[in-house]
Amino acid sequence: MANTYHQIYIQVVFAVKYRDALIEEKWRSKLLGVIGNLINETGCKTIIVNGVEDHVHCLLGLKPTITISELMKTVKAKSSKYINDNTLTKSKFSWQEGYGVFSYSQSQIDSVYKYIQNQKEHHKKQSFNEEYLNFLNKFSIQYDEKFIFENLK
Repeated sequence: MANTYHQIYIQVVFAVKYRDALIEEKWRSKLLGVIGNLINETGCKTIIVNGVEDHVHCLLGLKPTITISELMKTVKAKSSKYINDNTLTKSKFSWQEGYGVFSYSQSQIDSVYKYIQNQKEHHKKQSFNEEYLNFLNKFSIQYDEKFIFENLK
């Protein structure tokens, strides 16, 4: 639509089902590229996608006509299909239900980008569970821990 301008930055964090460490280093960068392309195909703009064995972070510019739930449904379904179609794991791959989504201002993008870029180093010091709870607390999101970590093995 003419004369419609937007700048909506979000970070989305989602995990492998049961938080299993299934995303292997040898094909991780290809998967992250696939996820970035899937985001772009929705009309949103990928800024950075990175992750480790058990979860992924995406920083993106959200297109206002796309809902976050539509975006995540597409990204998670099609990236799971990519992993399964290419037999990248020994058993059927699935993402965990749900995701975390956090919004940022323009002035925060550089620091969030660097944070996502350094996931491998970051997770030498902090587990995903600790990281995720820190995000929820930092953004004052009310939660019940038994539901956040439910269905873990």
